[in-house]
Amino acid sequence: MSHFALFETPIGRCALSWTERGITSVQLPEANDEATRARVLARCPGAREAAPQGANKRAIDAIVAHLGGDTRALGDIALDTGDLPGFHRRVYEALRRVPAGETVSYGELAKRVGSPGGARAVGRAVGRNPFAVVVPCHRVLPSGGGPGGFSAYGGVGTKARILAIEGVTLAASPTRAELQFDARAATRHIASKDRGLARIIERSSPLRLEIDEARTTFEALAKSIVHQQLAGKAAAAIHGRVCALFPRKRLRPEAVLQAPEADLRGAGLSRGKVLALRDLATRSLDGTVPSVAKLHAMSDEAIVERLVQVRGIGRWTVEMLLISRLGRPDVLPVHDYGVRRGFQLAYRKRALPTPKELARYGECWRPFRTVATWYLWRAVELARTPSRGVRA
Repeated sequence: MSHFALFETPIGRCALSWTERGITSVQLPEANDEATRARVLARCPGAREAAPQGANKRAIDAIVAHLGGDTRALGDIALDTGDLPGFHRRVYEALRRVPAGETVSYGELAKRVGSPGGARAVGRAVGRNPFAVVVPCHRVLPSGGGPGGFSAYGGVGTKARILAIEGVTLAASPTRAELQFDARAATRHIASKDRGLARIIERSSPLRLEIDEARTTFEALAKSIVHQQLAGKAAAAIHGRVCALFPRKRLRPEAVLQAPEADLRGAGLSRGKVLALRDLATRSLDGTVPSVAKLHAMSDEAIVERLVQVRGIGRWTVEMLLISRLGRPDVLPVHDYGVRRGFQLAYRKRALPTPKELARYGECWRPFRTVATWYLWRAVELARTPSRGVRA
């Protein structure tokens, strides 16, 4: 008899399956718990959900610790590979010997298992790896550069996030066309859970949440500081003038600290924003503000806790970073006026919801509250054109 259990990790709800012979699979998070269970049952038909005990519980604890940053935690987790092809077993054994923080090419892995020229066969074995994280298929990269593929939900974004936890930064970070989740699957999930938002989704265009291309956390947060309490066009003009003060129009911590206050004020910044930018620069240089690569390895709440230490940066600003720079799937900025107003309109409430009310209701949108946020913003836009069906 096969059994399985879902368990919480810093990257979402994973699953472990086992028989009396040992662990048979480790499943990375899917779009939701139902999808994760379906993937487990496709691999282990008839498996029953159960509380893990003994070695299985210790394995789960080790995986959680690893994804939380303790890259020594996986140790010698025993896996049941008896039903796998011999070649696959050799590939997985060799792959487990690749240390966290390092990567290997398909060709090199083929050599290590005694099959020079067998890179494609290795690729097939890696693609069918049933033991995600424990057998670290995320550490295999193409020899020609780039991130390669990744069959888990979230694709290369998930691969990049796990590698970032281990201290490896992929050459290609998320671009404007990439999120850390499947937008269409997430939208379907929200529509299936909430009729009110389903009506907004029907009347809106498909989700188009673009990822900011700021190269550094400093640049992304500096832009947020400049834009605070200003209309879009005015903020963009001031940001452009501030950037023009520096070589290649790029904001860097050292340069901001050295820039005369008169120059920054002359570009349109208030004294408060100048002080905030300088504090951001100081904290970027001393390591308080993590790099983008390090942010990818941190949980949402850990990022909030770290960044609100900066003058002028509150929770809302960090939540916008989580959405617009990191593409995180489950962010609900409950203090955002547009989100609250969108909720009022979508559900025809007489008053704005309080942040607590919105947070409580938003539990039904997990793990894709970012998608709900985007469509609540759209509800406000639809209200400006009543003919499209949302009444103000």
